[in-house]
Order: sequence, then C-alpha cells, then structure tokens
Amino acid sequence: MNDTELLQALESLRNTMIAVATGGPRINEVNTEFQQTYALVSAALVRRGLTNPIPYATLWDWYSRWSSGDLPTYQSRREHASEIFSPLLAMIRTGRFEEFQPTGWTRVDRAVGEVRDRLAAASREEQFQAVGLLCREALISTAQAVYVPDLHPTLDGVSPSNTDAKRMLEAYVSVELAGGSQEESRRHAKSALSLASELQHRRTATFRDAAMCVEATTSVINLIAIVSGRRDPR
Repeated sequence: MNDTELLQALESLRNTMIAVATGGPRINEVNTEFQQTYALVSAALVRRGLTNPIPYATLWDWYSRWSSGDLPTYQSRREHASEIFSPLLAMIRTGRFEEFQPTGWTRVDRAVGEVRDRLAAASREEQFQAVGLLCREALISTAQAVYVPDLHPTLDGVSPSNTDAKRMLEAYVSVELAGGSQEESRRHAKSALSLASELQHRRTATFRDAAMCVEATTSVINLIAIVSGRRDPR
C-alpha cells in the first residue's frame, strides 16, 4: 500500500466512523469492510514503523465508546474521530514521522499545530494557499518572541514593522549567530527563511508547495528555538 492508498484508506475509516455515529448506515452493513480496511491500514503502518493510533478495530468497539455517555452529540463524535486521524494523516502527507517539539512560545506552538492540521485536510489550491498564510503567521509569532530592536539591528538599517518576520529574523540570526564559526549556521537559517517566505506567496499553490512551506517554516522555528536556548537540556 503506497502513501496515496494509505491516505484513502485512513479517510475511509474516519468517514465510516463518523457516518455510523451520526445517523448514517447501520453498523452491520459496513462493519466487515471497515474491519478489512483496518487490517490493511494496520499492516501498512507497521511497515512504516508507525503505531496504529486507531483504538477501534471494529465499529462495535466504536459504538461502545460513543454510547457510553462521554460523546453524547454528533459534533463530539466528529471531533473525537478527527482527533484520532488528523495527526497521522498530517505525518503521512508531509513525510514527517516525528512529533514537533513544542518551543514553549504558546502562539508559535499553536500556529504550528494549526498549520499541520490544515495541510492534512487541504485538497484545493485555495486551501494550499491558506497553509502558506498560516506559515507566515507562525513566523511572525516566532519573530515577535525573540526580536529586540536595540539588540538586533536590521541588515539594511530599515526599522521592521511588527509583522516583518523576515527582516526581524534575519537580524536576530545575524547577531545571535555572529562570527566566522557560525557562517554555515547563519546561511542555513537564512536559506530556510527565504524559502519559507517565497513559498508563502505562491499564487499557484499545490500540495508540494504547501508541504515544502510547512517544512521550511518548521525548520526556521526549530532553529530559532535552538539558538534562543529553548531546546537546551534542563
């Protein structure tokens, strides 16, 4: 099972779970197909070294959960199913099989989570473009968390606006990674920042554009978190 087939199978499992729990088909009508798809998905995840996060091997298992009383509404059942599947869908779509390590900057971490969820759900050009806009917001929040005007003069002498993430982060990197021994680190950070900035503004967005933008943005955030000491051992 390739990634495309795995994504389709996962979406089928999610949609079936939501359907039977919100007034859709009877469990007996779709349970056999659900179990067969579940088995295929489990095997595909094992081959990728991933843990299967879906705790319901049959729709009757799922029925026992939602009928227990803690998922009383259709909306609560939809949300529960999405919480199970969204992180896994995002990992497979983006090729990132490790969790993002939180930075401790609340707005940044929340933005990264939103970016990954949106990428996992995106299927149209407008949605891919929206991922780019969210990446921009994540970088703005990162820049605002670390940039200090008196300590980080901009490279061109222009005072950055409160949303000029590129100018603020370039200034931060230039100061905090100053010196010849840090030249490669500076170049890498600025290259990732330039790529993220360029991808954010592509009008003809595709999944690959959006996925690369998320990757570049996350790389920048990780680098800044490291430079700022946020990832130092406690």
